[in-house]
Amino acid sequence: MGSNELQEKDATGVLGHDLSNGSSSNLEAARRLAKRLYHLDRFKRSDVAKHLGKNNEFSKLVAEEYLKFFDFTGMTLDYSLRSFFKAFSLIGETQERERVLIHFSSRYYQCNPNAISSQDGVHCLTCAMMLLNTDLHGHNIGKKMTCQEFIANLQGMDDGRDFPKGLLKALYNSIKNEKLEWAVDEEEKKKSHSDSTEEKDNGSQMKAVSRIGNSNNPFLDIPHDPNAAVYKTGFLARKIHADMDGKKTPRGKRGWKTFYAVLKGTVLYLQKDEYKPEKALSEEDLKNAVSVHHALASKATDYEKKPNVLKLKTADWRVLLFQAQSQEEMQTWINKINCVAAVFSAPPFPAAIGSQKKFSRPLLPATTTKLSQDEQLKSHEAKLKQISTELAEHRSYPPDKKLKGKEVDDYKLKDHYLEFEKNRYEIYVGLLKEGVKELLSRGENDAPGLKKSHSSPSLNQESPVSAKVKRNVSERKDHRPETPSIKQKIT
Repeated sequence: MGSNELQEKDATGVLGHDLSNGSSSNLEAARRLAKRLYHLDRFKRSDVAKHLGKNNEFSKLVAEEYLKFFDFTGMTLDYSLRSFFKAFSLIGETQERERVLIHFSSRYYQCNPNAISSQDGVHCLTCAMMLLNTDLHGHNIGKKMTCQEFIANLQGMDDGRDFPKGLLKALYNSIKNEKLEWAVDEEEKKKSHSDSTEEKDNGSQMKAVSRIGNSNNPFLDIPHDPNAAVYKTGFLARKIHADMDGKKTPRGKRGWKTFYAVLKGTVLYLQKDEYKPEKALSEEDLKNAVSVHHALASKATDYEKKPNVLKLKTADWRVLLFQAQSQEEMQTWINKINCVAAVFSAPPFPAAIGSQKKFSRPLLPATTTKLSQDEQLKSHEAKLKQISTELAEHRSYPPDKKLKGKEVDDYKLKDHYLEFEKNRYEIYVGLLKEGVKELLSRGENDAPGLKKSHSSPSLNQESPVSAKVKRNVSERKDHRPETPSIKQKIT
């Protein structure tokens, strides 16, 4: 019997039978399935996460029983996570993988109740390591996170307190020295080797493609589909206004630079130097690329030094200004970016840190949504309703006027976040109701049909005019959060 047939039998036959026969038989069925998953008894490594990450009671029982095969007593958190990943492949949808990590955190806390103050704390550090892994070992945009920034990001996250600095330094150095990887099936290894050989045969252009995405982290991989549709191209001047978490970019690094921009899939590629259709993306081009998932583009009404300027706020709260060649071009860029974000942004998974007192924005997965357009609309509408309610409740309880410092800053940060999210989802909902596919299918000069790219990452499109652009200064990404001023003037 094949793996898929066994899964189907467990999901329908065993599960359905045992759920109708009381909790005792449910537990026995869960134990049997957990044992087979652990020993890979007619299951593949890639099958395991599917059974641990479903959002139902039986799957939770299976996960609990599966984790009992792991004894993390006396182990450090990073070593335990590495041991856990040796047993299976952490693949699947974002929310499923998140649930698997929650089960891991619960088991680690059971084995080491005195190592970290709470299960929420364990899960917070587990997610932080996953994100750090991508930052240090993935080919992501911007400067690598430093140990000081890693520590600063986790301030107040241990139930309102700070984690011990020694613990955070140890975790940082562990991930820095050796990246997190999980086990893969033999056939996947062969396929990976085959793909690698094919990339070498196809030359440097395919190598450039492989550096955009990476599979080390289940949450924030930047998706790159070489066959993705190209929705918009053209020259744009860019100015970086704010780095990650809204921290204002230093003055010396805010200058305007001109790029040939290509909105392909959910990534806005910014190519510099002379544009040539056959030219591969350079390392600098990849660093300049911007993922537009959960982003919002709008007219920069508070910037008056140049005309036709739009503002793009990304999922990680970076703010970039782009100057288009005309008012019409600016509006087209705004519409296309927001349409792509509305159609393809995956639903955020719920925050797992229920007891933390300090406000923290939820993680927004960069993976493309699996929902249909109708389901995506309903998801956005539900999120809009939730955010609107939360904003009203938040403003019903303003901080005491006597309070100063962190409490007030935290209140303002949350208010600013909720207001922005409300506006973002209002625009997403409006676009989906309008019939966003028609807007996306409108190519350059309103030509019907999507413009498909070639499989090469050189983004072969007709260029208006070849332009020589000065080389850009290397830009810095600061991970330290800073409370944004709600009415901050862009300069």
